[in-house]
Amino acid sequence: MPSAAERTRTLVQSTCSAVLLVPGLSVAHPGQLMPDSRSVGPEGDLFLGFLADSPVVRAATRAQGDELTAVLELTDVAPVSVPHRIRGRARVGGWLTSVPGLAQPGRMMLRLEFGEASVDDLWGYEEVEPEDFRDAVADPLVAHEAELLQHLHAAHGDRMATLSALLGERGDCGCAEGGTRAVPVALDRFGLRVRFVEGGGACFDARFEFPEPVRDIAELRRAMHTLFEAAAC
Repeated sequence: MPSAAERTRTLVQSTCSAVLLVPGLSVAHPGQLMPDSRSVGPEGDLFLGFLADSPVVRAATRAQGDELTAVLELTDVAPVSVPHRIRGRARVGGWLTSVPGLAQPGRMMLRLEFGEASVDDLWGYEEVEPEDFRDAVADPLVAHEAELLQHLHAAHGDRMATLSALLGERGDCGCAEGGTRAVPVALDRFGLRVRFVEGGGACFDARFEFPEPVRDIAELRRAMHTLFEAAAC
């Protein structure tokens, strides 16, 4: 399974929504707290892009030389229609400074020096140490996950339903008869998570691990083919 540090870094480098909270800072609308770019430096610090005249940038500029704390809050929502769509949340807290010269005209790059982090997602709640976050890498499928899940859901619903055959007694949930939907809800290099939604609204998740972690889309295709073949036996 992916480590807490890897899951947190994956969220930071994904397209999930994020807001940067600065104690005492008020804004006209929440969108002013949303960075339009996010990246991670070699030491694990976060680099966040904002409009140069945004309230967050003004606060960071005024605080140069002082310690200005901030927290980046990330919310991960499943890209397919499914009950309980929020898949996880992460928080990265630290110290905020402006970094002149790294952004395009009219924009400013802010650096959030990593202090602490936590993630609360489909795997559970865990705290993340700075060294672990620095050394972690984002999941190789993060840039394609939403599109892949949407494709599986829209074009391969019948094959998704066959995965219930791999669940033993729990798999006798009526997927074959159409009473239960099998919705792909999360995908990473280690495997696929499916949410089985029953007719009455109840649901449960099942995790299908790949034989080996995948490194790219080509290896993912082979892993999914193996998974569907196993379900068809």
